[in-house]
Amino acid sequence: MSIPTIKEIIVVEGRNDTVAVRRAVIADTIETRGSAIGDRVLAEIRRAQAKRGVIVFTDPDYAGERIRRIISEEVPGVKHAFLPQDKAKSKHKIGIEHASPEAIVQALFGVRTEGGEIPCDPPISWEDYLHLGFAGQSDSGWFRQKVADELGIGYGNAKQFYRRLQVLRIGKEELYRAIERVRKDATDE
Repeated sequence: MSIPTIKEIIVVEGRNDTVAVRRAVIADTIETRGSAIGDRVLAEIRRAQAKRGVIVFTDPDYAGERIRRIISEEVPGVKHAFLPQDKAKSKHKIGIEHASPEAIVQALFGVRTEGGEIPCDPPISWEDYLHLGFAGQSDSGWFRQKVADELGIGYGNAKQFYRRLQVLRIGKEELYRAIERVRKDATDE
């Protein structure tokens, strides 16, 4: 089996993430070296975005989400790859470096672009979001996690997840299809 090549530069948190990514794909990486992203690293990411494009691929934890948010605010148009927490776990830690090559390939080939040029159907309103049960219910966290996994966009708390749906331009039709699959899987269990 041949190893796929990624043309964009992948932004990861550290050296171990680079090693894990390179076990799965042929790609260049930029390492943020922690969640306190400096101006030099941001300048490097801006250059990479202008020349080849960038895929942000951070750990599915608080620090990884913080890095993703900073990069998104500073470098418009970056792509995002998300790895579900259950595919990034070792015994006591969560991170890209713990994922299988197959999980990494799946995440990298399921990238999403913020504010992409592809028109989508209308976004979901906050009222619809609440009505669907993404917040305010006893199982809202579980439901957001399952729908996030189905869409391949990473988990977030109620406000973060709503914002991610908006930023990644996930419209009602796509969201409702994902909800339908999650509910079907839940009834099949």
